[in-house]
Amino acid sequence: QVQLVESGGGLVQAGGSLRLSCAASGSIGSINGMGWYRQTPGKQRELVATISSGGSTNYVDFVKGRFTISRDNAKNTMYLQMNSLKPEDTAVYYCKAGIRRAFTYREADYWGQGTQVTVSS
Repeated sequence: QVQLVESGGGLVQAGGSLRLSCAASGSIGSINGMGWYRQTPGKQRELVATISSGGSTNYVDFVKGRFTISRDNAKNTMYLQMNSLKPEDTAVYYCKAGIRRAFTYREADYWGQGTQVTVSS
């Protein structure tokens, strides 16, 4: 089995910072692209940032300059450093990873369970 577990969410004041982590565990052969998404009640889940296996990153406009995505391939872990947080950043943040399980050839997308980020004004 493969599992993604997010951590690092919480309550922070506007202008503050949080660092989210997403750790992959289980029978992992390789991890390809990874990404962070977020969702608020009544809205669709939206992309925040992605990072390739080689470290190439992409961000949506509303987080550029404030959020930084990174990964530690040796630890099978991805991070999202969030600075200058705004109340509109309040959401449940999810990580996603394209993972090939050990001793298999097919890659599948796996999601974490989500971590709540609340930014107070």
